[in-house]
Amino acid sequence: MINYSFLKNFTTVMIIATLSFFSFSCKSSVSRNVEQAKADDKPKLQANPVYSDLIIKEQSDYLMIPVILPEQNEEQGIDLSFSSRSYEKNNQFSNIIFYNKQDGETHLLLNKKAIITSFDLLEVKVVNKPNTRFWLYRIIDQDTNTDEKLNSEDATIGYLSDLSGKQLQQITPNNTRIISWVVVPSQNAIFLKIIKDSDNDKKFTKQDKTNFVRVNLDKIGMGTEIISDQIEQELKSYIFK
Repeated sequence: MINYSFLKNFTTVMIIATLSFFSFSCKSSVSRNVEQAKADDKPKLQANPVYSDLIIKEQSDYLMIPVILPEQNEEQGIDLSFSSRSYEKNNQFSNIIFYNKQDGETHLLLNKKAIITSFDLLEVKVVNKPNTRFWLYRIIDQDTNTDEKLNSEDATIGYLSDLSGKQLQQITPNNTRIISWVVVPSQNAIFLKIIKDSDNDKKFTKQDKTNFVRVNLDKIGMGTEIISDQIEQELKSYIFK
């Protein structure tokens, strides 16, 4: 009888403990769900643009404020160092703000998502002519390898603008990448060496063709390739026969 009473009491205790455990588990689950719902209801904080140092050129009436690429802020931190000639170094930019020193007017260089990999001030000096100045940009603005993002694997296109960041003109063909460039003052022109994705594999490799593009600075527009297909075929016949 004593053993039966003990077992009965023990069983009762186990049932109560089990019910208490499930009750606690349910309450904990409900509490977690409520907390998660509250967290989801909170508005997500929007990231703020991060600006690099001011670019000040005495030749221009405009100050420039480069906007650092958001992905670069998260992955690499902010590096405000610049090379003396080309504004690229370790930084890449999503846009540039131009600020008029005289009247305070501001505007953006680009009206689209892009990566500015570098920008250079060009100054052409010709005897008995006023100096001409332009900004040359290398910009990634097309997802040429179709991976649904802009990055260094995509084409890098050349653009020119005036010192105010206006009159922006594309000067190198789509689906190409700038290798180098040089200004020839006597011709009032800029020559750019480019590589083309000539085999259409959505990559830029040693198998792709290179060429040179001439851009007339008197009338800025899409550059003209110097080496024609005919000349290239003739050259191949001499080299590889």
